[in-house]
Amino acid sequence: METATHQGSQIKRVELFLFKQDIENVAFDVNPGGIDMPGIRNTRTRLGVAVETRDGARGEYIGGRSDTYLHAKFLAKWIIGMDAFGREQIYEIARRYLRKEDRIGACQIDNALWDLAGKRIGASVTQMLGGKPRRLPAYASTWFAGPGGGLATPEAFADFAEECYGLGYRAFKMHGWTDGGTENDINAILALGKQVGGRMALMHDSACHLKTFGDAVLVGKACDEAGFFWYEDPYSDGGLAGHAHRRLREMIKTPILLGEHVRGVEAMANIVLLDGTDFVRADPDLDIGITGTMKIAHFAEAMGLDVELHGNGPAHRHCMAAIRNTNFYELAMVGPSRGQMVNSIYASDYSDTLDAVGADGCFAVPEGPGLGVKYDWDFVNKNLIDHIVIE
Repeated sequence: METATHQGSQIKRVELFLFKQDIENVAFDVNPGGIDMPGIRNTRTRLGVAVETRDGARGEYIGGRSDTYLHAKFLAKWIIGMDAFGREQIYEIARRYLRKEDRIGACQIDNALWDLAGKRIGASVTQMLGGKPRRLPAYASTWFAGPGGGLATPEAFADFAEECYGLGYRAFKMHGWTDGGTENDINAILALGKQVGGRMALMHDSACHLKTFGDAVLVGKACDEAGFFWYEDPYSDGGLAGHAHRRLREMIKTPILLGEHVRGVEAMANIVLLDGTDFVRADPDLDIGITGTMKIAHFAEAMGLDVELHGNGPAHRHCMAAIRNTNFYELAMVGPSRGQMVNSIYASDYSDTLDAVGADGCFAVPEGPGLGVKYDWDFVNKNLIDHIVIE
């Protein structure tokens, strides 16, 4: 017979909140990845999740991809009645039931469960993961280049890197052009190396836009010349071709980072074991939440590699605080016009804006119970597109 405590921690209700949010100074019609464009207004959709237990404990999370709304709804129906502390069991259900959907829809639910557990026992997610609060060294990660915007020329990237240095950042990553060429990317890489090389760790993220292996080699050699820290998702294989990236690693000196488009620990392990990458990627908003992210981090540690978390948010900060083998917190996506992918939805002092970085180039880890942040649910409810309650 189940104990009263176990019955109390059973999941009673899952709520999904799909809502809209206005953003400024980012254009998506020129490039789906977004370019820095002063004066432009857009609307983005976001997804919030709340999980409640029979005894009234509640975990919350807003973040990740809103286009996984239906996947999250599907998974939520299967976890009603399960133990909210049984995150490993829910992880296994997500792997099985969302196996044809990349499992991204499980991320918000898993992150909310970690928030719930932390609030229930009065501990932060960092503490539950065995870490401790610390300052997280950050890199400014730019929008893509595009005509007419704040990052329209190679020189503009170098100027913006200098501005970020002045704010405190000691690392900088560029997303370049997506016009099928390599000249502008190469010129921006060399300009960055000349302007801030030696003062900032520099990264290039092609985001799989370079068309051929040959293009990837050309850009990689420019990264070598400029002394870049890593070269990310070089070309259009999607970061999946382990053999090709092993060959690329033999031809250039700059370390390669793969994994943003590789879902889960097993797929990531395959890329690593094929010698396809030097750094490993993980993301609580893409890799079955905090639970899946820490599995990837531990695998990378076992292989003697560093894991770099993709994107930003409170879940990312807590994971990073509990990972030894990691270097930088990604402050994405940013540009001189100060437009970002989403605006703040916090009712606390938490911020992921470009100017929120400390003078030491770092961001703090929230120290309250669970994720340690409070969301602005009044704003969410005023801007609802859809609201589903599953119980």
